[in-house]
Amino acid sequence: MANVNVKFNNKDYLLSCDDGQEESLKKLTEFLDKKYSELKDKLGNIGENKLLLITTIQLIDEYFDLKQKVTQQKNKLDEISNKFKEIRSLAIEYKKDKDIEINKLNEDLEKFKKTIEENNDLYESMLDKTTQSLEKIISNTESLSKIQ
Repeated sequence: MANVNVKFNNKDYLLSCDDGQEESLKKLTEFLDKKYSELKDKLGNIGENKLLLITTIQLIDEYFDLKQKVTQQKNKLDEISNKFKEIRSLAIEYKKDKDIEINKLNEDLEKFKKTIEENNDLYESMLDKTTQSLEKIISNTESLSKIQ
């Protein structure tokens, strides 16, 4: 334990604290003394005990206000975090839907390519048959022409 000399309301006090906390204790005491002096200047000499009580109440009020603001900010952060999770979930779902849609379009494209190939083969087959039929007709026509 460390001992620290502090000044409060123009009086010296010897306080104990954990080792390494000396500077922190001095700063806290200075802050408290400043608040106390401000209230003393504002309210006059109303008695040390009453002034200490008012100072303490004021500091606790500030503490609770700050604590409430921290809680509100935490709630806002939680809300933002939840909205982010929701948006992330929607984005993942959207991507899954688009992947399914892309796969379906790729399947449709493959079917379309197959259909084109089949139709192309059918077209070539029909063209070959038509050509053969025309050649027969021409050949028959030439044969008939020779006979006449």
